[in-house]
Amino acid sequence: MGKSSEKKILVVDDEPDVRNFLTACIQDAGFIVESAVDGQDALEKIEKEIPDLMTLDMVMPRKSGIELIRTLRKNEKWSKLPVIVITAHARNEFASEDIKSFNAFTSGLKPRRTIEKPVTPEVLINTICEILDVEPEISPAATKGATADEEKLLKMIKESDSETLQQIKNFLGAL
Repeated sequence: MGKSSEKKILVVDDEPDVRNFLTACIQDAGFIVESAVDGQDALEKIEKEIPDLMTLDMVMPRKSGIELIRTLRKNEKWSKLPVIVITAHARNEFASEDIKSFNAFTSGLKPRRTIEKPVTPEVLINTICEILDVEPEISPAATKGATADEEKLLKMIKESDSETLQQIKNFLGAL
């Protein structure tokens, strides 16, 4: 089993808050992290250096997650790159065409995992470690210690629809 500090993860998401959150979680577990603002930016970074794994949002400008996966799978040197799709749109009409595209992929083209937002650090790190067969530098369980109020808040966020989440984000941004 390898070490997380030997593995490079590319985080691809067009939302700065999400990208920063994912980057921080992954770095806290000891991984080397680079980020990209969309599929095109990710492709340019992959051309320079292939990461060990990529987290990928589905709905982005310039090049969507689906388009990026298709591009990667057509190139022999990138075709085996493990991909974890992290999306808020797994069950809504906004990305229904992307979901249909995912479902139409043959098993060799599908992402390794799909995780719905909001993702917890524990789920994210455990998934990455499982795919890469590594141990995190810091156990995600050790960082879990949320209070009862934090647990209630996390549960409420997880159960909220996208409109409510946007209202919360707008409210917090106004503080």
